[in-house]
Amino acid sequence: KAIPVYQDPNCGCCSGWVDHMRGEGFEVTAIKTQDVTSVKQKLGVPAQLSSCHTGVINETGQIVEGHVPANVVRKMLTNPTIKGVAAPGMPVNAPGMGTMDGNLVTVDFTGKPFSKD
Repeated sequence: KAIPVYQDPNCGCCSGWVDHMRGEGFEVTAIKTQDVTSVKQKLGVPAQLSSCHTGVINETGQIVEGHVPANVVRKMLTNPTIKGVAAPGMPVNAPGMGTMDGNLVTVDFTGKPFSKD
């Protein structure tokens, strides 16, 4: 699956997430932009779920907000009615940020818990 990812050019943790996704078989293209906020607004990312980077699944239009693990993205892809999933903020137990510990909660764009990894 091809995923363009919009990220701030100065953010190192975003690159860590991109590496994680590529290692899991996703075709990720990093798009560096100083105005990630306007990209999020255009894509309809809820402000309260915002993180440092935003990806879009080319094939489905679904959105990946922040440091969402690859297995959660795969789970989202099985349900096209889900607009997007998010790991809000900068969770330290997420890919690109640190070691996953089984306590990372991702949410769908309605704010409902989607997965715990």
